[in-house]
Amino acid sequence: MKAQQFDETFEEDTPILDQLDLAKAERPGMVARRVNVDFPEWMLKALDEEATRVGVARQALIKVWLAERIEQVRGR
Repeated sequence: MKAQQFDETFEEDTPILDQLDLAKAERPGMVARRVNVDFPEWMLKALDEEATRVGVARQALIKVWLAERIEQVRGR
């Protein structure tokens, strides 16, 4: 299906999910890349305590905190 036809189908409120291959869907700029970061033990302990308190994994907590900080800095 060409883009124009896809747009028209979308605008008509016709279901379009059957026209998409969601297995190949990507979010630009959201591809995960692995990085290694060394933290002192006291910081890991504090991260783990906070992650347990809010009920998320350490990695999720770090991602949220970093995202919040980046947005804060960009907002200046």
